[in-house]
Amino acid sequence: MNQYEVEPVSVSMNAKVFLAAAIGALGFAPMSLAQIEPAIPASPAPRPAPAVTRPATPAPTAQTTATPPGLNPLQLEAYVDGVVGRAMAEDHIAGVTVSVVQGGQVVLKKGYGLSNIDQGKPVDPDRTLFRIGSISKTFTWIALMKEVEAGRMRLDAPLNLYLPERLHIRDQGFKQQVLVRHTMNHTGGFEDRALGQLFERDPNRVRPLELYLQKERMRRVREPGMIPSYSNYAVGLAGEAVSNVVGKPFEQLAEEEIFRPLGMWRTTFREVRDVRDGLPAPMPAELAADASQGFRWVGGGYQARPYEFVGQIAPAGGASSTAGDMAKYMLVLLNNGSLGADRAPLYSPRTAAAFAGQTWRPAPSVAGTNHGFMDIALPGGRRGYGHGGATIAFFSMMVVVPELNLGVFVSTNTEGGGSLSSTLPDMIVKRFYGPADAPPSAVPMIKADPAIYAGTYLTTRRAYGGLEGFVSHLMGQSKVKVNDKGEVITGGSRAWRATDQEGVFQSVNGSQTLVFVIENGRAVRYFASNGLSTFERVGPFNWISTLIALTVAALIASLATLIGLFTRDHRELRQTSIQRQASLMQTTQSILWLTAAGLFAAWGQSASDIVKIFYSWPSPPVIIASACALVAAILSVATLLILPIVWRGGRRVDSWTPWRKLRFSVTTVIFTAFSLLLAYWGALFPWSV
Repeated sequence: MNQYEVEPVSVSMNAKVFLAAAIGALGFAPMSLAQIEPAIPASPAPRPAPAVTRPATPAPTAQTTATPPGLNPLQLEAYVDGVVGRAMAEDHIAGVTVSVVQGGQVVLKKGYGLSNIDQGKPVDPDRTLFRIGSISKTFTWIALMKEVEAGRMRLDAPLNLYLPERLHIRDQGFKQQVLVRHTMNHTGGFEDRALGQLFERDPNRVRPLELYLQKERMRRVREPGMIPSYSNYAVGLAGEAVSNVVGKPFEQLAEEEIFRPLGMWRTTFREVRDVRDGLPAPMPAELAADASQGFRWVGGGYQARPYEFVGQIAPAGGASSTAGDMAKYMLVLLNNGSLGADRAPLYSPRTAAAFAGQTWRPAPSVAGTNHGFMDIALPGGRRGYGHGGATIAFFSMMVVVPELNLGVFVSTNTEGGGSLSSTLPDMIVKRFYGPADAPPSAVPMIKADPAIYAGTYLTTRRAYGGLEGFVSHLMGQSKVKVNDKGEVITGGSRAWRATDQEGVFQSVNGSQTLVFVIENGRAVRYFASNGLSTFERVGPFNWISTLIALTVAALIASLATLIGLFTRDHRELRQTSIQRQASLMQTTQSILWLTAAGLFAAWGQSASDIVKIFYSWPSPPVIIASACALVAAILSVATLLILPIVWRGGRRVDSWTPWRKLRFSVTTVIFTAFSLLLAYWGALFPWSV
């Protein structure tokens, strides 16, 4: 759900933050001061969800072929035990939950480690609830498709047709309306903001879905239907549209339309908090007691994370579930939505085919989307579908492989769990089924041309304005290189080998594909291997190296200006009144630049903890840093405007020497150039996040 779900880039998030802090790159902004719109009238106080009598739910029976040979339950358990055990030790993961289904049966269902360290509570695959992040989106798509099947919604209709008027998507100068279909394939054309509002740790800050979507309205930055750019906000709109059409809160809709029919009694979009007017009822106490904590490994031990409230945008990532419930879910997905011969299907065979097969891709050979489900490349040329999910502390993955009648779900409750969750399904397929037999390739090794591919690319999944735009600009860059073997390198070390198709590269160590778009003999963009993000080539004004160079120059110039106050030759003290004022302005600028740099560096010292970035945004240091930078920038421009007068000097001898004028001019140009770059990147707007 969060920023982890993008193509790895050349510098890690924390590394970029500390880099910026170290060189004094100027930071972020305060909360938006946009005019507050009237609040939505409060609904009657919600009541805790009533206990539900649970009828026996027969396990779905598969209508496909028998279990493919090679998957032995005992061998599978031993293999998964080894992989999970190593990952927990090496990556310091507190708890893991796993389920594997095949042939209409649960082959493996197991919990590892602890869900609550203080209580020594082990992970129980049938009881312990993990946050599953963006896997929640798949429930939203099922709910939406059920309304499409019922004729109450159309995929090619404008989304505004199904939204409350106050949530209507404004045109903002764009010609095309955002269609329902665009939300499913993440091509709505929205920017993506997350800091300070996507996750909450204070339950009193949680807002109803409709109010959240109204207050955190994302700007449109491109025409819809063009390129993929992952959008939690768009999925939130889709969920609200379904809720509005059905006339039920989204949490209740999911329970009645999906979870109860599937017998997923321990899956919910409700969260662990007290009853509050205007919000859906909280998670029932019997489930809340088994909700896993999230953890971070620090100082040789585990640190519990605050509960992650995502209810304000529940359709995009608010669900919690168990490995046992997710096993039931995967069985139904593999059974084309059928709950058994004597029960009505959850959705139609036509919808099942849309979920299982690629229905949209941004370009040939790119991983696409299957009516909202991710199209997933697997070892041996096989393909599956499902979704990944990430909150701050929880990392999850669900993959179903119709060809093998196989489903794998894994979730971890610690910040270091991303690698295990993302690779375990691939590892299981590769270990037990191996690559599909194929004749050796007769095509010689194709070497990529650095002139075509090498360069700096910037993700389209970012904020496009304000100080969060500055952060996104800083952290969303990908440096693409070509090594001596002719392989394309992304993420600093991930290698991709060229194929016989122009612009198409295959992962050297995996099944994923990277695709570049070539125009006029040069790559202009590439699509991330998951098909949900786009990276566009950018020029020098967008490079981090340019920001570093100007930041260093500005800081050196600032220090030199202040040192000059005490070391300047006596002959240089002669000056006109304009020169005196200009000198005072430049001295003030220097103090402001250094102050801003110091404040941002102070913020950077705490930025290694991602919780502080998300929950404390924008913090006082970055607000003040941005304000100082803004004032310094205004003074820099003013100084540039009076530069000709400074050079003209006075009629008498009371004027600066040519050498002093030259130093002053160079400093003025550096400060002005730095100001323009920061304004372009979005760092000079302390009133906007």
